[in-house]
Amino acid sequence: MKLGGRLQAAIEVLEEVEGRKRPVAEALKDWGRNHRFAGSGDRSAIGNIVYDALRRRASHGWRMGDDSPRALALAALAFDWGNSAEQLQALMAEDPHSPTALSEKEIAAIEAKSLKDAPFWVRGDIPEWLEGTFMEAFEEEALAEAQAFSCRPPVDIRVNSLKASIDKVEKELSRFKPKHTNLSPDCLRFAAQSGDYRQPNIQGDPAFRKGFYEIQDEGSQIVSRLIFPRKSDQVLDYCAGGGGKTLAMAAQMENKGQIYAYDVDAARLAPIVDRLSRAGVRNVQTRTPNEGALDDLIGRMDRVVVDAPCTGTGTWRRRPETKWKLSEDQLDKRVEEQQIALAEARQFVRPGGFLIYITCSVIPMENEEQIYGFLANNPDFELVSAGEVWQDLFGFDAPKPWSSDMMSVTLTPQSTATDGFFFAVMECRGS
Repeated sequence: MKLGGRLQAAIEVLEEVEGRKRPVAEALKDWGRNHRFAGSGDRSAIGNIVYDALRRRASHGWRMGDDSPRALALAALAFDWGNSAEQLQALMAEDPHSPTALSEKEIAAIEAKSLKDAPFWVRGDIPEWLEGTFMEAFEEEALAEAQAFSCRPPVDIRVNSLKASIDKVEKELSRFKPKHTNLSPDCLRFAAQSGDYRQPNIQGDPAFRKGFYEIQDEGSQIVSRLIFPRKSDQVLDYCAGGGGKTLAMAAQMENKGQIYAYDVDAARLAPIVDRLSRAGVRNVQTRTPNEGALDDLIGRMDRVVVDAPCTGTGTWRRRPETKWKLSEDQLDKRVEEQQIALAEARQFVRPGGFLIYITCSVIPMENEEQIYGFLANNPDFELVSAGEVWQDLFGFDAPKPWSSDMMSVTLTPQSTATDGFFFAVMECRGS
């Protein structure tokens, strides 16, 4: 397929995403299934156009004076891929499968290329109703922080130290040119590039099937390290989901101690079984949600990890369609779910043990406000300085997360070059 045909395909996928409110990955998969003539390079390029169009939907729509699928796809090729109006006209003229020629209005919009007079939320490419939240949370860095969420993300892997060293995996994947990162000692990164660049299929490599590594953003790896599980610990991963942090903790504990992986949604927990087997993990028990499933763990856990359900604002780079679907009602629902999760999880922490709260969000209502609300209602818990743990683990010269008081930390694409994560630790002072 030529670029004109890829552009038309991207418009069709965007129409499916917008019209039927479908996840991008699902819509792209269905398009590929229905157009088997398209090669892997075609599918990758189409996906890049779609994701780029949605990451900067606000600014693309503002520049074009139109936020239709066609306008957004054209804007992605113009403003993200660097094509002039003249170049776009030429590529569309040479391919009978491309969309119709550019209109005079579209040409003028592409040639203008200015966001100078756009409001903050448009320049930052965030939902308008979150403008004040970002300004309050990030102050003078608010625009840079918002814009970082509209960039392409890298692909990160966590080397599984139970089976391989980072040097071994780096050598195994040398043809893909992985790079070490600034924080996690187990992370290798495959940087994002512009245009029709195709990320390597590292899940198809034999080293992945052998369990030498897992696909995991460095931010998730970092918060797993901040949990600081010891080899003798009893750990409850209360919202384990697919098990990414469970696997990371198991490796840190060198298959010693005991981790209990639990999730109220059995379907979310299902993938963990195969992942544990592939990774060679032996110190994890899974607990499925049923009456009394965790009764024997009450008051016994050294660490209870609440990787809470959240709005997922920290993953906007990877799932840009969720940015524009998010509503205040959804935020309120997540806040309520987080309160319930914390209230239920606290009972498993032993005196002197730790309750760890994590979200993949950067919204204070889900993060700092949630923690301080919990502490106000649970005086037997006390906030421990996550900032000091950060300094102990990574030193004073490493990239620094956001923190107003060094008690909790917030990772972001701008500050730590990771997905967005919030991390806080509370110690149980009860007797």
